[in-house]
Amino acid sequence: MKNAATVTSAKVPMGQKIAFGIGMLANQMFPAALGIFMVVLVQDLGFPGWMWGVIYFFPRLFDTFTDPIMGYISDNTKSKWGRRRPYVILGSIVLCISFIAMWQLYKDAGVDYNFAYFMIWSFIFYLGITIFGVPYVAMGYEMSNDFHERTDIMATAQFIGQWAWVIAPWFWVVMYDPEWFESAEVATRTLAIWVGVIFAICAMVPGIFIKSKSTLNEDYSPLNIKNIGNSLKEIGSGFVAAFKMKPFRKLCIATFLVYNAFMTIASFSFFIIVYRLFNGDAGAAGIWPTLFGCLGALGTTFFVIPIVAKMSKSMGKKKAFLISQSISIIGYLMLWFLFIPGKPYMFIFALPFFSFGIGSLFLLMMSMTADVIDLDELNTGLRREGTFGAIYWWMVKFGFAIAGGLSGVIMSFVGFDSGETIQPEGAIDGLRLAFSGIPILGTLIAMYVMRDYDVTEERAKEIRVVLDKRKAAEEV
Repeated sequence: MKNAATVTSAKVPMGQKIAFGIGMLANQMFPAALGIFMVVLVQDLGFPGWMWGVIYFFPRLFDTFTDPIMGYISDNTKSKWGRRRPYVILGSIVLCISFIAMWQLYKDAGVDYNFAYFMIWSFIFYLGITIFGVPYVAMGYEMSNDFHERTDIMATAQFIGQWAWVIAPWFWVVMYDPEWFESAEVATRTLAIWVGVIFAICAMVPGIFIKSKSTLNEDYSPLNIKNIGNSLKEIGSGFVAAFKMKPFRKLCIATFLVYNAFMTIASFSFFIIVYRLFNGDAGAAGIWPTLFGCLGALGTTFFVIPIVAKMSKSMGKKKAFLISQSISIIGYLMLWFLFIPGKPYMFIFALPFFSFGIGSLFLLMMSMTADVIDLDELNTGLRREGTFGAIYWWMVKFGFAIAGGLSGVIMSFVGFDSGETIQPEGAIDGLRLAFSGIPILGTLIAMYVMRDYDVTEERAKEIRVVLDKRKAAEEV
C-alpha cells in the first residue's frame, strides 16, 4: 500500500471540524445512552449482577476482534468516495436499527428471554459501532498534518461530543418521572427510538460532508474472499508492528488504564446517590443522579477542554496529560468525602476536579496518536490511520469489556442487591471505595507509563519535514 490519498492541509476549515464533531456527538451519545439505560436492566427488569457482567463483557469482547479487521478493510478500500465515507454511513444505519431493537424489552417476557434477546442485539449493535467508529476515527487522524491543528480538531470534536454526556443523564429524570412514563421499562423503549434515529443522522454527517479524495486508483491490497487469509495475516502483522512502537504502546496502555478504570465504576454513581444519599428511594433522588453526570459534562465542555487545549499548546501534550490526570485524582479523593447523606449538593464541589480525567483523555490521546501515525509513515512508508485507530480503540474496548464484567463482580462481591431498598451493611461503602479507589490506581499507573513519552512538538515537526520532502520527491 502506497501513501494514502488523504486530506492533509495544515489548517482545516471550521465547517469540516464541526462536521467531524457532530459525528463525535453520535459516537459519544450511543454509549452514553447505553450506560444510562443499562441501569434499567438491574433496577427494573431484575437482571442479577452476573447477567450485567456477561452483557457488558461478551459483546465488547466481540467488538475487540472486529475493530482490527475493520481497520484493515477501511485502509484498503478503493472507492470514488474515499476509504472511510461509505462505512461511516453504513455503520450509522446499523447503529440506528440495532439500538432501537435492543431496548424493546418487556418485563413480562421474563429475565431469561430478555437476557438472550438483549445479548443478540448487543452483538449487532457493537458490529455497527465498529463499522462506523473505526473509519470515523481514522477520518480525524487524516484531517491535518499540523501538530497543534490536530489538537484543535480533537478539541472541537470533544466539545461537541461532550454534549452527549450533558444530555444523557437527563434520561434518568424522564425515565423515573411517572408524569412522563408509567415505568422506566416503557421509557427506554420509547427513548431508544428517538436516540437511534436522531443520532444515527448525526453519525452520517461526517460521511456526507467531510471531503475525501477518490482511492479508485490506489495500489491497495484486494478486498475479496480469496485473499481473506492473507488479509488476516496482514492485520496481525500490522497489529504487532504498530504495537511495537513504544510511543504508541504508551498511548494505548495509558488510555486503557484511565478510561477503563473510570468505566468500571461509572454506573455506581447512580446507586451511590440513590442508596447512600436517599436511602434507596430512586424517586426521592430526583434529578441528583442526573446532575452528577450533567454538571460533570458541562464542566468538561466549557472548562476542561478549553484549558487542556491551551495547556497542550503552551507546555506540550505529555505535560498537559500528566497535570490533567493529577487534578482528576484530587476529584476522586474529594468524592469519597462529599457523598454526604442529607447534603447531596456537596458532591458538586468535586466535579470540576473529577472532570479533568476523562475530559482531557481523548482530546490529547487522539491528537498524539495522529503524531505517532506520522512516525509510522516515516519508518514504513505507509499511511495506516485505520489500522492504528482500530488498535487504539481495540485497547479501549477490550478494557471496556473487562470493566463491564468487573462492575458486575464488584456489585456481587460487596453484596449490593438492587431488589432491596435497605442494602447489606458495607455494600454501599464498598461501592464508594471502588468508585474512588479504582480510578485513582489506574490513573497513577497511567501517569507512570507516560512519564517518558517522547514524541514532542519538535520531534513531530522534524518528522513532518522529512515526510513532506519524501512526498514531494515521489510526486516529481
